[in-house]
Amino acid sequence: MRLRDKVAIVTGAAAGIGRATVAAFLREGARVAAVDRDGAALEGLPPDQSLATYTVDVRDEKAVGAMVHAVAERFGRIDVLVNNAGYGTFGTVVTTDEAAWDDVMAVNVKSVLFCSKHAIPVMAKGGGGAIVNTASNIAVVGIRDRAAYVAAKGAVAALTRAMALDHAAEHIRVNSVAPGPIASRYYDEMLRKSPDPEAFLAGLRARSPMGRLGTPEEIASLIVYLASDESAFATGAMFTVDGGMTAW
Repeated sequence: MRLRDKVAIVTGAAAGIGRATVAAFLREGARVAAVDRDGAALEGLPPDQSLATYTVDVRDEKAVGAMVHAVAERFGRIDVLVNNAGYGTFGTVVTTDEAAWDDVMAVNVKSVLFCSKHAIPVMAKGGGGAIVNTASNIAVVGIRDRAAYVAAKGAVAALTRAMALDHAAEHIRVNSVAPGPIASRYYDEMLRKSPDPEAFLAGLRARSPMGRLGTPEEIASLIVYLASDESAFATGAMFTVDGGMTAW
């Protein structure tokens, strides 16, 4: 019960890493606010007296602010924020149009800004807390034909470091996780968009020395550690979990 009585907000909670993180947090004793713009998918989360769901578009600062206020009112505090909402699209800087670029940046980066902006004052008032941002190993190694997504996850990694410095004095730790390819809804969508799904999947597996995709549960385990007091001296860091992909 490493998160006993802690109150956590998890965005992108309806599927993949977010859903696995919600389940892991509940097992560890946390009270969890699960946030996603897919309200129907949130309704599919297993019922739990320690779980509250919020249908929110994290690109909308007003909606995010209202959600954070509602969580603080309901649970009395906020100890953990997991900025996990994100998605990507295919395209180079030549082929990516402005609307697609802006949306990828809004979902992946603006959401971190908005959620953190409203949660940090509540955390500070309560004596501190932990923020975990979902970046990606592509923030440091890059990948072809995903220019907007690479740029967005690079921004998340850099923003993590800035936030860690800005809020250390308030006893708020800020770290990021950097998953490699994970078997999740995001990669299901990428497969559907790919002109050759089998080749795309084979390429993902080939990039990992382990020869497989990771699981959402494997990433959730790391997020639990970073949210818990066990990682009390860790801040401003990016923790890579990619099956050895960046070790090539």
